[in-house]
Amino acid sequence: MKSVMKYNETENRITFPVPEGVKTPWFDHVGEIPRHLEYFGGTMYEKVAEIAIRYPNHIAFDFMGRHVTYKRMKEKIDMCARALRTTGIREGDRITVAMPNCPQAIYMLYAINAVGAIANMIHPLSAEKEIEEYLNMSKSVSVVTLDQFYHKFEAIRENTGVVNIILASIKDELSKKIRTGYMLTEGRKIEKIPKDAPVIQWDQFMKLGTACSYNFAVKRQADDPAVILYSGGTTGKTKGIVLTNLNFNALSEQVVAANPMFRPGDKMLAAMPLFHGFGLGVCVHTMLAQGGRCILVPRFTPKSYSKLLVKNRCNFIAGVPTLYEALLRLKNMEKADLSCLKGVFSGGDSLSVELKKKCDSFLYDHKSAVQIREGYGTTECVTASCLTPPSLHKEGSIGIPFPDTYYKIVEPGTDRELPPGEEGEILIAGPTVMKEYLDMPEETAATLRKHEDGLTWVYTGDLGMMDDDGFIFFRGRIKRMIISSGYNIYPAQMENIFDAHPKVQMSCVIGVPDDYKMQKVKVFVMPKGGMPVTGKEEEALREELMAFASKRVAKYAMPYDIEFRESLPKTLVGKVAYKQLEDEELQKIKEENDD
Repeated sequence: MKSVMKYNETENRITFPVPEGVKTPWFDHVGEIPRHLEYFGGTMYEKVAEIAIRYPNHIAFDFMGRHVTYKRMKEKIDMCARALRTTGIREGDRITVAMPNCPQAIYMLYAINAVGAIANMIHPLSAEKEIEEYLNMSKSVSVVTLDQFYHKFEAIRENTGVVNIILASIKDELSKKIRTGYMLTEGRKIEKIPKDAPVIQWDQFMKLGTACSYNFAVKRQADDPAVILYSGGTTGKTKGIVLTNLNFNALSEQVVAANPMFRPGDKMLAAMPLFHGFGLGVCVHTMLAQGGRCILVPRFTPKSYSKLLVKNRCNFIAGVPTLYEALLRLKNMEKADLSCLKGVFSGGDSLSVELKKKCDSFLYDHKSAVQIREGYGTTECVTASCLTPPSLHKEGSIGIPFPDTYYKIVEPGTDRELPPGEEGEILIAGPTVMKEYLDMPEETAATLRKHEDGLTWVYTGDLGMMDDDGFIFFRGRIKRMIISSGYNIYPAQMENIFDAHPKVQMSCVIGVPDDYKMQKVKVFVMPKGGMPVTGKEEEALREELMAFASKRVAKYAMPYDIEFRESLPKTLVGKVAYKQLEDEELQKIKEENDD
């Protein structure tokens, strides 16, 4: 996309004219959503600082009952940036942030950006070896985490290049009343840190900022690296995804443009974590870069999510399908008033037609004037790059591309564009496309490819279809495909079928190795209400589901087995962990062969 970027230095704005030869059938169906935008030409920090000047007294975020204004947030970010400079952080350094959604994480994220460093965002609950890999992949020189995670980092510190570990604590950001309760419950579980531990406590760290009297800010360009996120690791090896200032700032403009009902001061329930593209890109940066208000959720459970939604009367919420499936079953949501909602978004996994209908009925019954809107994206484009418009929905569609974002469907692995209605690989181009995979030039070259139209396209590895109107339909991952007796079977499509059965809460379809067929299909089913099924009841339900599937599934795709579970395993971001189920089946086969 860089090749068509135009920079207006006087106004510090970037535009992207439409390249010749690019098909845009969705342009006729965008409604009030603009086709093109002007983007801020500075850094993430500069964008948020600009908003803090415009709305100093607006609340930037809420954390466990405490409110922080934009003015106060900016002051904290600046002090944090000065402290980073005092500890020796320089332009281009990588700093690992391993924290939940809490105030110190917000301050640190933008302070890192202000001093020209790069934020390496990782999950604080990662295993020690995973953390070691993330630190070494990114060549991080410092780590910022919570006191409760200190021992994991100290255990692997000598195997990395980390110089400083900065420790924050949740209790320091709580009101006096809530802090007392926290220390009597969660706080008591935190393992004590030795007094001589080689760390910098958060309070000490922030005081270091007073020693920096010179200008802490480093001038960086829109296309300079700002953040490293990691691919989910569900297929192949984990990759560091290098994202720029422009990637995040452009996303913030696109999200608001695709939601014209947004107004400064609107509240977003920020439950998706900061190490996730949606959590960082939409729930936090989009809100703070546009004058919104984040309701920070440090520890996610469906129950805590639902309570904060109702209590704070949030205007926008987002989640994966499993979250919405859980919300439908919570007793405290039975009498909830959801008339406050302006936008309800689903992404990260396929939203079955049946679950969407259930969610829309639920929203209507609880006074909401909106329906759930499905979107799609990849971390290689930060997060969402396609969303169902507010006024036009097509059943099974994930919507239309954001402004200045282009989609095309090609024959998998090639640049040959397919006509409307044909399934192929989804390609994306636009201002949110990543810079590269971290230190992986071959993988970068395979994923980012420049076409004759002058655009650099992301090869997503996902299957989809575009109709005549430019609406996109997601069909599943190319790599998540079962090949049985030479036939291609796509688990996502099978799951949609089983999820539509009235006695099924959720399903997961996997391929199991088979000497004759190469792979055979197995389905894991979580019955409605999570009820356990045993004996004759189990066999009766299995037969019922098999009969149901036989009418909707080709014979070669029929499962050889259905296993019932009270719950299905989830990944760290709430998707069904199908890889875990595949590994369990492989282990069973291995044990049987050993016997």
